[in-house]
Amino acid sequence: MSSSPAEPQSGHPQSCPARPEVPGEGWQRLAEGVAGQASDFLDGVGALARGDGEAETVPLLLLEVSQILLAGARLGASKDVILPGNWEPRIAADPDLDTLRAGLAGQLAACDEYAELFDPYADGHPTSFRLSDDIATVAADLIHGLAHYREGRLLEALWWWQYSYLNHWGNHATAALRALHAVLAHALLDVTEEPGQA
Repeated sequence: MSSSPAEPQSGHPQSCPARPEVPGEGWQRLAEGVAGQASDFLDGVGALARGDGEAETVPLLLLEVSQILLAGARLGASKDVILPGNWEPRIAADPDLDTLRAGLAGQLAACDEYAELFDPYADGHPTSFRLSDDIATVAADLIHGLAHYREGRLLEALWWWQYSYLNHWGNHATAALRALHAVLAHALLDVTEEPGQA
């Protein structure tokens, strides 16, 4: 296992006992599946931020968000992932996603900002959000987990993805899904009345 310069050479504190990174094939399959979906999502939204989607950006983003939420649902339906000692190994700093955020904001200029009840059980008034911020937030949390995964720390990757899905990126992804769905629904269903129609 490789380690960053700030980590002990073992990658774990001296007090942590040696242990397998993933307890069982079920965890390994889940980690591999989520890692693949996370990589696909990052590739897809990166291409859309560069303008590759052109007029199809919104429906393609809806597809990307729907697919990553399937990965999140699998994490949410799984048993709690527990790290021994409640300790997350250090990883390199997460990358700057300002380029992704700005690219998406440019592609979504007409519909980037929307109103949302972030917690429908606790919020009484809608708050303004941006699709570009939501997508970048999801990307950041997925990248953080992928850093663990690519270092061979599958348990840590799963723990991070599951925790951040329930606590952070799942909220942003579901809010973005509703907003994208609304944009697409209005575009396809809103029809201007013809003269003479009531």
